[in-house]
Amino acid sequence: MRFLLDADQRAFADSLHALLTAADTPAVIRDWSRGDHARGRALWSRIAGAGVFALAVPEEYGGLGPRPVELAVAFVELGRHAVPGPLAETAGAAVLLGEPPLAGRFLPALVGGTDLATVAAPGGYAVDGDAASLRLSPGPDGLYLCTQAPGPVRRSLDPARRLTPLAPAGELLTADAPYDRALTWIRLATAAQALGLGLALLDRTVAYVRRRTQFGVAIGSFQAVKHRLADAKTALEFARPLLFGAALSLRPAEVAAAKLTACEAAYGTARTALHLHGAIGYTAEYDLSLWLTKARALRSAWGTPQECRDLVLAEGL
Repeated sequence: MRFLLDADQRAFADSLHALLTAADTPAVIRDWSRGDHARGRALWSRIAGAGVFALAVPEEYGGLGPRPVELAVAFVELGRHAVPGPLAETAGAAVLLGEPPLAGRFLPALVGGTDLATVAAPGGYAVDGDAASLRLSPGPDGLYLCTQAPGPVRRSLDPARRLTPLAPAGELLTADAPYDRALTWIRLATAAQALGLGLALLDRTVAYVRRRTQFGVAIGSFQAVKHRLADAKTALEFARPLLFGAALSLRPAEVAAAKLTACEAAYGTARTALHLHGAIGYTAEYDLSLWLTKARALRSAWGTPQECRDLVLAEGL
């Protein structure tokens, strides 16, 4: 089976790529890491204006969806540019709040980019709770809207993923939130982000080895370097059909397989990129580090590799 994007999907990806290329995302990421969200919120509004969050929202609430394949297309581009913020969590929140009367109350603001949403993961921490205006925390008796200010920020492996504790307290929104379905959407978005990150890391590394010279020749001409890059390319291209196949089915085990494969491919590409860049890849001032740290953080976000493997094995895929 071939998973090829149609003309409209390719045009959508190209338009997002152009929007994000013009946004100077490295500067946005560094501001976000320091807790300065002004430029990040401005970019968030433009992303929402492009219809990204509408893809997770039904049409009757101002959305375009649910359209998981197009959402995956969008999140590949968001990952390619390492856009900060609770992106996957906002898509998941749209699913959690997708039934009346909650849908009419919350979804229009998510579609329009007015609200940033985050969702507490198992363990009680949420990404960017200090920036989100809508903080959701699942508890044993239902889904809570956390109305109190979040706890102190805890740094993650990726400085732009600011973790804040969220207890299941505040306003009880519903006792029957579709948490499993929301988790599937969040994992799908995370897998797409990881694939985009890996593709960006590969492109940056190929460009670097073409201009870096040693012994009078570009290091990209060395056979060992070519093999490392070919292995990274193969892993990423293997992850691509798994991602879009999972978006078509939305089966939890297939989404877990896609997340596992995409995140492992991105992490492997990050290791290759760091190896081939040498010491400069470690420096925070060099933009490559912004992609390297995010690839490592996404690997365990919303399901560690072992958790994803266990789900795949349990379903017998």
